[in-house]
This record gives sequence, structure tokens and C-alpha cells, in this order.
Amino acid sequence: IIDRGKKLRSHPAFSDSNTSFLRAARAGNIEKVLDFLKSGQDIATCNQNGLNALHLAAKEGHVQLVEELLERGATVDSSTKKGNTALHIACLAGQKEVAKLLVKRGADVNSQSQNGFTPLYMAAQENHLDVVQYLLENGGNQSIATEVCDCESCVCVFPFFATCPYKYLLKRGECLHISIDCGFYDLLLNGFTPLHIAAHYGNVNVATLLLNRGAAVDFTAKNGITPLHVASKRGNTNMIVLLLDRGSQIDAKTRDGLTPLHCAARSGHDTAVELLLERGAPILARTKNGLSPLHMSAQGDHVECVKHLLQHKAPVDDVTLDYLTALHVAAHCGHYRVTKLLLDKKANPNARALNGFTPLHIACKKNRVKVMELLVKYGASIQAITESGLTPVHVSAFMGHLNIVLLLLQNGASPDVCNIRGETALHMAARAGQMEVVRCLLRNGALVDAMAREDQTPLHIASRLGQTEIVQLLLQHMAYPDASTTNGYTPLHISAREGQVETATVLLEAGASHSLTTKASLPYMLLLSMEAWMWQNSSYSGEHFLMTLER
Repeated sequence: IIDRGKKLRSHPAFSDSNTSFLRAARAGNIEKVLDFLKSGQDIATCNQNGLNALHLAAKEGHVQLVEELLERGATVDSSTKKGNTALHIACLAGQKEVAKLLVKRGADVNSQSQNGFTPLYMAAQENHLDVVQYLLENGGNQSIATEVCDCESCVCVFPFFATCPYKYLLKRGECLHISIDCGFYDLLLNGFTPLHIAAHYGNVNVATLLLNRGAAVDFTAKNGITPLHVASKRGNTNMIVLLLDRGSQIDAKTRDGLTPLHCAARSGHDTAVELLLERGAPILARTKNGLSPLHMSAQGDHVECVKHLLQHKAPVDDVTLDYLTALHVAAHCGHYRVTKLLLDKKANPNARALNGFTPLHIACKKNRVKVMELLVKYGASIQAITESGLTPVHVSAFMGHLNIVLLLLQNGASPDVCNIRGETALHMAARAGQMEVVRCLLRNGALVDAMAREDQTPLHIASRLGQTEIVQLLLQHMAYPDASTTNGYTPLHISAREGQVETATVLLEAGASHSLTTKASLPYMLLLSMEAWMWQNSSYSGEHFLMTLER
């Protein structure tokens, strides 16, 4: 058996001498570092992250040791695994004297890491004003953009800006588009300049210096993101003032159509929202999907931002391209406070999206009980129908939200309204296998033999899908076991065709006739199909089924 500990110690990266050498460099112990080098220690020795003695000494500001290492052959632009040089590291740590020495010894002042960061970015990020100034005076190029991510999921755009749809489905065709929010880190990988970075971190002094040195105030990354978008997203009001005073376009749009006001509203920075509005930000600006700043605030549950926008005359029922109002968005997210505020400001509780969904449909679909009750209290119609004929009861029944179904019924909703396919809530609950919802609907008077298109009853649907418990429950509530479709198919025909032996057995035990024929005259084929299925399924007793059939 291999001694794993010995194996690791024998590896150069884990040897005691290598570790001690790097520790000495980090501590600035010149004498000890020189002793190691005299005994044959490789000056390029690095740890598992690629940090060598020069990197560690630069980080800690050990100027004399840095100079000694360079004199003894250390490569001035050697990089870590992430592509950072000693100059990157010194600038990030604010070690101006080390940075000056490295530049004097030939370090590339515009060297880029794997993510495209230059030393200037590093200094700007950490607000090291003196280092930023030195780099700018010595060839630092603030127009070099960071690398752009190729990630398809964030469509190569500052993720939280993406108006990529959040798909909200009941079934195919019942879709609503709501914008998404992702992490901020990818911002740094999308073609930003040092001014973008300074805007992100709120480093006003650095931003002022960059602007004084010629930085373009509205430099746009590949996706149209300006420093003002970044500052607004972060709620850095002092930075917003600086950028606007320097001529930044308050109505600048990203590739997806977001303005700085959208960014501030989505992040809930009410002070930034108020500032932008006072400076003339377009309150009616829309993204490519038609989302307004009000939609953004509603999505984030930012009550104060919603108040500011409404006080500045934002239309409370403003709609997206899919005719979604802010109330739809708040209902989708389950934001009670924003929902109430919008309703108090006379938002239409029965506003219909392009597919006919009202806020109540959405609240029922997402099981937002408190929001659903609030909407009903403010006059939302419990019988509202979508373009495909769905009522809130249909939606909640299909999703299995028993508490919502019960509340709707208690508020007078009919369980027997049909959608465009003629299906009631009972049909949809049976299809989705929602046993408790089926029980609730039946107890509240739902028609057990309601007929949908082609005269299908809930029993037909449950039989086709092998929902045996639901079949039993429907039969207990006097569902007609021999109900036939327009083609003459009974639930027994359908369960036989689909190979649902257990369901067929339950139907036969309930008195379903095995001699009825379809319009295609298929009584005997029923038996043949069941027999074939039983031969394939040895775990089920075929004899039991045949005895039931003969009874």
C-alpha cells in the first residue's frame, strides 16, 4: 500500500523546503530567501495557485526583496494560474513602491489576466488612487476592455440586465415572461473598463481621476452597459451624480433595453431611483420585452421604489409586450406589500395578459394564498377566463393547490365551467393525478360525469392514465362506468387500449360492461389487448383478471 503522506511530501509542490522558501518570501526575510537560493532552490518555485516568491513579496510590499529577486533572475512578468503578474498583485494590494519598481524593471503595465484584467483595473477596484495615477502616467491604458463571456445562458450580457424570459407555464401556450435576476460576478467578464469597475465599487476619487485623464463617460461594453448603468445597479448615488455631471446619458440603453432607472429600480435602491427621476430619467422607458421600471420594482418587492415611481406619475397599469402589468408581476412573485400598494393605487385586478391570464390566475398557479385572497378582496373576478378558457379554479386544480381550490369555491367559484376543450376543473385534476383536489371538487358539487370534447368524462381521462385511486373515487361518487365518447369508447375500452390492467379491473368490479362495442366494433379486441398485456406482465395475475371479466 502506498503511503499517501510520503507521496505528497516527495512532490516538489508539497516539499518542506519549497513551503519554507515561499513563507520566507512572503515574510520579507531576505537573508533566509538568499540562503535557499544559494542552496539551489529554484527561484520560480510556486504554490498550487501559481504564486511564486516574486508574487508573494510584491503583495506584501517587500521592495528590497522584490529587487533582489529580480536581480537574481526572477521573471518580472511571470504569471499565476489565473494570469496575474506581480504588477497585478502589487496594484491590487496598493503597493505603489513595488509597482514603480516592477514597471522600472520592464513589467508590462497593460498585461491582462485570463479574465482580461490589467493592473489598472486592480487598482481602480480597490480605490488605490495613488497607484491608479501612477499607472495612468506610465502608460496604463484605460480603454482596454475585459474579456466577454461566451456563456449562452447569460446571452453574453450583464446577467441581471437580461430580460430573458422566466417561463411560467400551465401547459404549452400558457406562458408569461418575467425578467430574471442572476449573480453580479459576471459583470466583471463583459468588456468593462476601469471606469465601470470604479462605478461598481463606488470609488468616486478614482472615477474622477479616470475622467480627468480622458475616460469616456459613456463607454459602452459589448452589451451596451455604461458606467452609469453599473452605478445605478449598485445604488452608488455619489457616483451617479458624478457621471451625470460629466455628461453621462441618463436614457442610455443596454442591448436588452435597460436604462439606468431600470437597474436602480430592479435592485431596490430607492434613493438612486429618486435621484434619477429628479434628473429626468425616462419613467416610461421599456426593455425589449416591454418591462418598465415599475415592473422591475414590483418584481423585486421594492415598495419604496414603487412609491417613488407612482409619485412621479408612472402608469400603474403599464403593460409589457405580453400585456403584463406590475400587478401580474407582483402576484407571480407573491409580493403581498407591493400587490396591496398597487391595488390601493387603483391597479386593475382583472387586467388580462396577452394569453388572458389575470393576476388572480397567476397567484393561483403559483399558490400565493395571501395574494390570492387580497386580489379577491379588491374585486378580482374568480370566474375570469383565459384565451384557452381557463378559470382560476382550472389552474389551481391542475397544479394541485388544494387550499386555493377550496378558497375559490368558498368564494362562489363554479367548479363546472368548461375551457375551450370542454374540460372542467375535475377533468384537469384527474389528468394531473391530483387526488385530493378531485375529492374536494366532488364534495363541493362538481359534476362527476361532465363531458368534455368528444364526450370524455373525468373517468375516461383517469382510466386512460391509469389513475386507479381517482377512478375508484369517481366511481364511489356515482360516475357512470359505461359512459361512451363520440366514438363509442367507454373507460374500459380506453384502459384496455392503454394496458391499464388494474384500472380495468376496478371498472369491471364496478359493473362496467365488457360487451359494449365502439363505433369501430371492437369488443373482442378489448379482451385480446388485455390478454397480450398480461402475457408481458408476469407480476400481475392474469387469472384474477379473467375471473373478473367472466363474472
